[in-house]
Amino acid sequence: MTSAERARMPLSLDVVKAAAEQHGVCTRPVLREVVDLDSGEVRIVGIRCNSTQASKCPACAERNRRSRMAQCREGWHLDHEPVAERHAPTADQVELVTYRADLIAEYRRAVAEGAEDQIEDLREGIREADTDIKREGVRGNLPAVERPGKTAPQRSTRRRQDAPNLPRRKVAKRTVGREFAGKYRPSTFVTLTLDTYGKVTSDGAPVDPDSYDYRRAARDAVHFASLVDRWWQNLRRVVGFDAQYFGTVEPQRRITPHAHFAVRGSIPHKVIRQVTAATYLQVWWPDHDHLKYGGGRLPVWDMRVKGFVDPDTQQSLTTWVDAVGELDAPAHVAEFGRQVHSKGILGGTEESGRHIGYLTKYLTKSITEVVESNASPRLADHADRLAAELAVTPCSERCAVWLLYGVQPKGVTSKTTPGHCKGKAHRRDTLGLPGRRVLVSRRWSGKTLAEHKSDRAAFVREALAAAGIAKPDTDRTRLQWGPVRPGDPHAPSRTELLMHMIAQRLAWQAEYQQAQAALVHLRPPGPDVSATSSVAA
Repeated sequence: MTSAERARMPLSLDVVKAAAEQHGVCTRPVLREVVDLDSGEVRIVGIRCNSTQASKCPACAERNRRSRMAQCREGWHLDHEPVAERHAPTADQVELVTYRADLIAEYRRAVAEGAEDQIEDLREGIREADTDIKREGVRGNLPAVERPGKTAPQRSTRRRQDAPNLPRRKVAKRTVGREFAGKYRPSTFVTLTLDTYGKVTSDGAPVDPDSYDYRRAARDAVHFASLVDRWWQNLRRVVGFDAQYFGTVEPQRRITPHAHFAVRGSIPHKVIRQVTAATYLQVWWPDHDHLKYGGGRLPVWDMRVKGFVDPDTQQSLTTWVDAVGELDAPAHVAEFGRQVHSKGILGGTEESGRHIGYLTKYLTKSITEVVESNASPRLADHADRLAAELAVTPCSERCAVWLLYGVQPKGVTSKTTPGHCKGKAHRRDTLGLPGRRVLVSRRWSGKTLAEHKSDRAAFVREALAAAGIAKPDTDRTRLQWGPVRPGDPHAPSRTELLMHMIAQRLAWQAEYQQAQAALVHLRPPGPDVSATSSVAA
């Protein structure tokens, strides 16, 4: 065999990784040192990387996708309220909130009198009170304490004159939809899409890129999550109950974000179209239509004024509060397009399962991977132009891109680099979507994603125990986890670790199959529930 022939042969690590992918084992395990505090035993184990992208770890990405599918399925067609009534506040909680109110009053008095020696001490006391309140089990955030100085003006919440009016009802606490004919309780599947920015071809590329409105497309993408929140607020006021949802955000062919939602309860299509047409988001930000700086001419930090100044005139840039205070119109208004889709779905049907799969279809891929999977040269150029526009589109009030427009953002420091923001909205793999890919309302199923995963693990343990396969109770074991020190001679190689995890996975699968076979013989005659075996995956 020649050296060229040997070079074409697969490496042992590649073969082991292929075997790990075949058996659903994480290919990028993380080493952790585990100390049993009762026995003193020290072990080095590998834990899953828990990646959500198949390009990094197919097994973990598919595992997370199935957990999201279980979460969606459990909350979509509920016929009872998933969250019980909240507990009444305790005496300690009330006392802590009262104490915080006294601190706020003292802080405001110190600010009004200019007592600089008391302001920081009071702010520290308020932070400690907030920590104690959280420790007592109070959810939600109390109003933050602003530092002394100017505050941004409050904008009117009155609806725009050109926006359609919406009927308003008092939102009831219920989250379950109506029941029809005494036995049917349908739910809804909704798709929301942003407006058009120019004609596109069948592959999503603009017909005329020069006339395509990339600026509005970039800004709509950045504010898409806030626009969706406003839509849900309007919908709940119209339907009169606390509608719950499970949604995913995906890009269209034209690289415009749209969202699919599984909504609990039946909502007429007419109402959904009416709410969509009347929903808008006004962005009261400083003007950012024309760049003031760029290239080699950028603002510089001045230690004397503790802010950025013009490189030529040494004049301080406009602060955020001053820039917002001069506004007489919003810098941008985001709205949805006319493409609105809604459909009624019955629980427990094949159609319901198909739509759940459709909701979670692209969760294992990044936005860029979805767009570029079958991208033509024209569509690739379209993505480049949109990415270039997103690079100069501010993503928040603290975005460093504001310095390119002559405005000092909130929280600016000497470490801020003009035009360079680490926000997800500016990254190529998100294409302007700074938020999460999965949107779940608070009262969807009454459980977090971690609790859904725990339920699946508990089901497997109970099935094994019922078949006589005992497993150690790790919940009662006191363990201390820590990182593995570099160069630890006891740390296994990646190949050795993967092979151990493959063998462990095969053993677990064999035990679960043995438990299933035993339970089939022990189960009395009745409906077949073997479909629940999928939770073992």
